[in-house]
Amino acid sequence: MAPTGRHRALAEHAFSPHDAVMGAAARHPGRRRFLTVTAAAAALAFSTNLPARGAVAAPERGARIRKDPFTLGVASGDPLPDSVLLWTRLAPEPFAEDGGMGTERVTVEWEMALDEHFAAVVSRGTADAHAEYAHSVHAHVRGLTPDTVYHYRFRAGAWISPTGRTRTAPSARSGTSSLRLAAVACQAYQDGYYTVLRHVAEDDVDVVFHLGDYLYEYAVDPAGGERRYPSGTLPGVFNRETMTLADYRLRYSLYKSDEDLRAAHAAHPFVVTWDDHETENNYAGAVPENDVPPDEFLLRRAAAFRAYWENQPLRAAQLPKGPDARLYRRLHWGTLAQFDVLDTRQYRSDQAYDDRPQAPGPESDDPSRTLTGAAQERWLIDGWRNSTALWNVTPQQVCFSQRRFDVTADAAVSMDAWDGYRASRDRVIAGAKSAGIDNWLVLTGDVHVAYAFDIKDDFDDPRSATLGTEVTCTSVASGRDGAERPATWDTYMRANPHLRFYDGRRGYVRVELGRRAARLDFRTVSAISTPGAPVTTAASFVTEAGVPGLKPA
Repeated sequence: MAPTGRHRALAEHAFSPHDAVMGAAARHPGRRRFLTVTAAAAALAFSTNLPARGAVAAPERGARIRKDPFTLGVASGDPLPDSVLLWTRLAPEPFAEDGGMGTERVTVEWEMALDEHFAAVVSRGTADAHAEYAHSVHAHVRGLTPDTVYHYRFRAGAWISPTGRTRTAPSARSGTSSLRLAAVACQAYQDGYYTVLRHVAEDDVDVVFHLGDYLYEYAVDPAGGERRYPSGTLPGVFNRETMTLADYRLRYSLYKSDEDLRAAHAAHPFVVTWDDHETENNYAGAVPENDVPPDEFLLRRAAAFRAYWENQPLRAAQLPKGPDARLYRRLHWGTLAQFDVLDTRQYRSDQAYDDRPQAPGPESDDPSRTLTGAAQERWLIDGWRNSTALWNVTPQQVCFSQRRFDVTADAAVSMDAWDGYRASRDRVIAGAKSAGIDNWLVLTGDVHVAYAFDIKDDFDDPRSATLGTEVTCTSVASGRDGAERPATWDTYMRANPHLRFYDGRRGYVRVELGRRAARLDFRTVSAISTPGAPVTTAASFVTEAGVPGLKPA
């Protein structure tokens, strides 16, 4: 994404005592040359006192919590046929660095029921909330019934959380006939209200896919930017770019203080993946956006990844090890759908041509370049070869289809998207063809507009075979109100014959997968600069099973 703010040098940032060792490790001249991923992980672990030792013996606190600790809401995620992940984070003072919880361990109770009044409780348990993980709770509830709606809640001391609603996936061999999902992305707090997420909360969907840019690292002023709160509403701690673990934790507290975001999480299970802004704009693997030593950036990335896991409904398998986390993963919805959730940030080659819009050339088309990394690419294609699902869905971050910015022969394209990694895209397309997947749907975030693309075998030949469909879900808030027809609308539509729809307003995409077809509804709101705008369907398309290509619904 194009930057809306600039980075400050780490030397200019005020580290808290909690982050002192991370900063010292990055600045230590004797170690800088040797600070690898492993060393960065060790530095982060040391600086934050991971509960590998001492946590079990830490004093427990529960009855002495004097204010509501559930200010950040509840969430669930990654539904499987027999399990789901439940999340909350204790923070009676959410804008304090420790959330108002201090350093003590807290045992949190959870329960799940078939009804919202909890008359039919089916499962109970406890989970420890450690200060070392910002008092977050990740309860992996097992032994559930497939394809079932549940209600859940937590208790800490005398306090009971809001109730959340979740569900399990159908059994692996289930011939379930339909699935409704919502896809969202890009929710810069300072760009406007989360009206879109309120409509997502009220929509009748089974699961929500968040495709990245859950938060932004840029400063948020005391008036909340475009939200225009009364002066001084927000504390000054947010009016700086996130650099440290404490910064990222606090920024999640700010975002989750929004009632519409909390409502969406409470209403539906989420499947989350990150893009760049959860760490830093347009970073590529271990390469930062600006001229910062790579070892310092790895420390920042470790902090960002750690805070992401602490604040999302993710299982222990996604817990970072320093600046590394296995976020790509596979989920199923019976035999109807397979979801291959990608991470296109952590393993990518650096953007070509200094990340400027550019016509493809030798640097960007180097066959050794990758957007996914070799291991993730193999995992994706092997998963397709073994898939027995009718629909193969790829939730990911940046625009997959070719997107030329002009009608000229040498038109520029984005070096940050798959257009800047054409050899990598060619390998993925070849893998999809060799695997014989007939019904391929790519879900994309990042671009702050809604697109509908036919994925072509050869994007430069409109007559070539259509292999699948890509939809970009526009943004929740990033880009402010937007416009139905942005200034580039006519040029983009003429330059890209495979582009079937383009809308620049805020919103989300609702997808209904069925045995005969998939229906795609582009849901938009007129404004987010003030709260409460109604939602409308800007356009609807269908793509028939076995017949790739978009048709108006």
